[in-house]
Amino acid sequence: MKTGVYPGSFDPITFGHIDIIERAEKLFDEIIILIAENRRKQALFSLEERKEIIEELFKEKKHIKVEILDGLLAEYMKEKNHKFVVRGLRAISDFEYEFQHSTINKELNKEIETVFLMTEPKYFYINSSLIKEIVALKGNVKEFVPKAVENKLREKL
Repeated sequence: MKTGVYPGSFDPITFGHIDIIERAEKLFDEIIILIAENRRKQALFSLEERKEIIEELFKEKKHIKVEILDGLLAEYMKEKNHKFVVRGLRAISDFEYEFQHSTINKELNKEIETVFLMTEPKYFYINSSLIKEIVALKGNVKEFVPKAVENKLREKL
């Protein structure tokens, strides 16, 4: 069984993330959405809240699991014996960031292979920070996130 591990902060999960997950489903037997803390950003949702939201979105798909990362991705991958990391790319700036991370992960765990998937063009400009800002200013985000995510955002903000 081939497992693709899709790490990210998912604060909140967007249609861009979901696009990557759906496309990764075609490549892997199992997908693990791995929620991590982004230490450079102030999170709106706790790790547990993000896990609950994502599990609810994918509850019908038994081959998609949601876990919380506690530590280094390279160590998680080694401990779980997973080989494939899935990452989405939107723009050139994403590539530089992702290239650095995939390179250091490979140094820390030689078994890891990173699979990059290009985001659909209609999702290039979407990111979680912008979504939170739009909701905080009472804007419409129905084109960017599932209704359940929008509702949770409105509750928080």
